[in-house]
Amino acid sequence: MTDGNEEKNEEKGDRGRTAPWTPAACAAAVAALLAALPWTAQDRLPGRLATHWRGGGAPDGSMPLWEAALFPAGVWLLIALAVSVKWRRSWTSHRTWVPITLAPTGAVLIGTQISVVLANLDRTDWHDARQPTLGIAVALALAALAAVAAWRLAVRSASHTPPANGPELDLPDDERVIWFSRVANRWLQLTAALTGLLAVAALVALCLGLVSSPVLWPVLLGGAVTSLAAAVFSSVRTTVSESGLEVAFGPLGWPARRWSPAAIEYARAEQRLPSQVGGWGYRLSGLGTTVMLRAGDCLVIRPRGRRSDFAVSVDDAERGAALLNALRRRG
Repeated sequence: MTDGNEEKNEEKGDRGRTAPWTPAACAAAVAALLAALPWTAQDRLPGRLATHWRGGGAPDGSMPLWEAALFPAGVWLLIALAVSVKWRRSWTSHRTWVPITLAPTGAVLIGTQISVVLANLDRTDWHDARQPTLGIAVALALAALAAVAAWRLAVRSASHTPPANGPELDLPDDERVIWFSRVANRWLQLTAALTGLLAVAALVALCLGLVSSPVLWPVLLGGAVTSLAAAVFSSVRTTVSESGLEVAFGPLGWPARRWSPAAIEYARAEQRLPSQVGGWGYRLSGLGTTVMLRAGDCLVIRPRGRRSDFAVSVDDAERGAALLNALRRRG
């Protein structure tokens, strides 16, 4: 019996020692592929490869073969290193946003490198290469698919095992209760204000004809969309009542998400950091959906029929979770 336990422990130890090498091996494999792609067809490529094209489709930039092979590989390694290193002690070792970031980045670089090689294939001079528009579009589509696949794998691999007994209040059957909490992020509010002013300034300049329209329209649209998104997700009001849980966004309380007590499988309080969910605001990660406005207490629920959790930054999250569990049991 003891020998069996020792063998299991040794197997777990081996897995623990080899697991950290898996991301490094993947990063090295992508770098090797990026560097090897031009060399595999060097007999059919010119001495210099066209690597940049202007609007008309004619190339206006080139690199020697060795530089075209090593430059994207070096960019990939720098990105992988910057994303993978724990720059803060508070960051956990399991950061689900790392593969979600690296997967589409690697797909874009590999697709772009393949497009560059195909554009220069069988050309005697790099000036004859034409812009690989279709290849770039395919690379972007593959990057989107890689991001979705990485997110789904991260969600499935993350552990969401609820505690055996979550917090719960002793709530009489005839007692009516309500609990609410509001959290705001000043940095997101400041971002909303600044980008909103930028959009207004662009609109005024456009109406007065101070600057040409092609320059102002991207500024106007980008500023307006950014301001609206930052304003909506800069604050949240969480309410627990007999109707269940309501999470309302922004100063107007719209949009809002609602769950009845019967639609909640469990509720709990949990400490979460922005580094665990990929940043601030409305985040999708391996931990599920998180409305992250400040680090610390979060009210976490598991909707019935779902495989992932929904969490929101709130003060006194344990009391809100206990009240939800009591309402769920009473219902």
